[in-house]
Amino acid sequence: MTIAANTDLLDLTRRIALEAGALAATRRAEGVEVAATKSSIVDVVTLADREVEAFIRSAISDARPDDGFLGEESTGSAGSSGLTWIVDPIDGTVNYLYGIPQYAVSIAVVEGGADPAEWNALAGCVVNPATGEMFTASQGGGAYLGSQQLQVNSDVSLEQTLLGTGFSYSADTRTRQGQVLTGILGRVRDIRRAGSASLDLCAVAAGRLDAYAERGLNPWDHAAGALVVREAGGHVGGFDGAAESIRFLLAADESLAVQLEPILRELYASAGLD
Repeated sequence: MTIAANTDLLDLTRRIALEAGALAATRRAEGVEVAATKSSIVDVVTLADREVEAFIRSAISDARPDDGFLGEESTGSAGSSGLTWIVDPIDGTVNYLYGIPQYAVSIAVVEGGADPAEWNALAGCVVNPATGEMFTASQGGGAYLGSQQLQVNSDVSLEQTLLGTGFSYSADTRTRQGQVLTGILGRVRDIRRAGSASLDLCAVAAGRLDAYAERGLNPWDHAAGALVVREAGGHVGGFDGAAESIRFLLAADESLAVQLEPILRELYASAGLD
């Protein structure tokens, strides 16, 4: 795809994300109702999650009926165009449920299917409806917060690193992730856990975090945010040169990623999370 084509896709992504964010904010103001739980009793989905995803899916289908779709709350579908939309209607649902202003609508369009190891991300948008911030990126077009171009922090030493992370909905896995934090906390400046992977990735792009690492992320959690980091000059990947995946994701400036990855790989293995 050309840069101009990516820009057209980004324009559509931005428009749909803003409209979806407005819908999510309206439903938040009206009051949030839990519709169901998923992997555990603390892994909730709200009626708004489902409504916002249905809105996004319909808007994409109207504009680009031949594209594929993968969302968190509905069945995926393959398209005939070679492009797939990767959507998290409300990333940070627990924050949304509690009224914490750290949730986002995350939309990306990729060349290929639903596997991050095989796709080529073309455009992405992450909108925080509670703050009005909008992060955007297109392949070859840079990353932006509104009109401000973004650049990851560079030349950060390990001991000065502000590291973001997240935790599983599984109590056993959270306990093991706590062991990883115990091992890394004394080696970095501090840890942050904000509750929305897409916004954490955008925080790396904006220099609000130096790095972000997490295990257990699904494609919709990171598709847009990872592109924002890459277009802001950062590295995103898994262990040993692999693509980011449910096994592991690390986002940082390349030089910092080289320092962090082997430490985290050892800590995850020691905690039984390899």
